[in-house]
Amino acid sequence: MIKLHTRLLGFALLASLLFNSAQAAALTLAEKASIQASMQRHVDGKLVDGALLYLDQKSGEVHRLHPVTAHPMIMTMGDHYVLCFDFRNDEGKNVPVDYYMARRNNEYVVFHTAVAERGLLKRLMSDGKIARLR
Repeated sequence: MIKLHTRLLGFALLASLLFNSAQAAALTLAEKASIQASMQRHVDGKLVDGALLYLDQKSGEVHRLHPVTAHPMIMTMGDHYVLCFDFRNDEGKNVPVDYYMARRNNEYVVFHTAVAERGLLKRLMSDGKIARLR
């Protein structure tokens, strides 16, 4: 009985690895570049005087976040994608921003922006809902 469970677990792990590999292979280099470019266009289109304005829900204050670096890594969430971008506030503190994106026809659009909510991304990753695209 233990051997059967071990084999089933092995098959499940293999299927998971094959699924992730197939999912990663499903995107060409051009598609990955298109996703990254779509995120960059989205960020550029949201800037006000060079900064992303962010309404702090707790304090009710508007903060200015300045773009620093787009991460090259793309993560998958089913048929959707997650990309990360580093910003800095006016005090110089790093603020992570995660962009949740979907394909719409031949383009990619942002459907959710998580500002300083890295816990959401980490929880979804630990729940197996988000994986790194290789």
